Amino acid sequence: MSKPTIVFDLGAVLIDWDRRHLYRKMFNGRAAELDYFLDNVCTLAWNAEMDAGRPFADAIAAKTAEFPQYEPYIAAYHSRWDEMIAGTIDDTIQILAELIAAGYPTAALSNWSPETYPKVRAWFEFLDWFDEIVISGHVKVNKPDPAIYHILLERIGREAQDCIFIDDSPANIQAARQLGFQAFQFHSPAQLRLDLEKLGIL
Repeated sequence: MSKPTIVFDLGAVLIDWDRRHLYRKMFNGRAAELDYFLDNVCTLAWNAEMDAGRPFADAIAAKTAEFPQYEPYIAAYHSRWDEMIAGTIDDTIQILAELIAAGYPTAALSNWSPETYPKVRAWFEFLDWFDEIVISGHVKVNKPDPAIYHILLERIGREAQDCIFIDDSPANIQAARQLGFQAFQFHSPAQLRLDLEKLGIL
């Protein structure tokens, strides 16, 4: 029986992307205002629009018109986007390396803007290790929409039940399970290692 394909999310699983890495510096101790900004202005739902291919320039102009008092903070979402990346989650990359060494096919399925993904693609060599990578901004559909999971399966030539899916988002995990993936919500590299050990994979 062939080995399952192990499918990884990227942000917050292998790459330490977090809006707060940037905005903690910009709000400089104003924690309540920082929370308000991320919950009501530059929200994750708004970020998802760029992940699906909306141009940053268009999104930022519209958001600035809505919240002009936050203009420099909204503009920084693109101009200082690099500061949202703190590096790699090295212990997860170690797990990925062990899976590949053990002969498991691997893929990545990630919500990411087509404007910013080329940066991380150039920064992180481990992205060359995957057999396939599907980026939402390239295919114009985000997780948890089932369509993006079907795009991945078509590209790798496998059925959902032949794959193990790892993601930090409960909604993405639920969607994957409904399609037939065996799926694990990512909490930490140590927890992921335990989950895979229970399957006899590591």
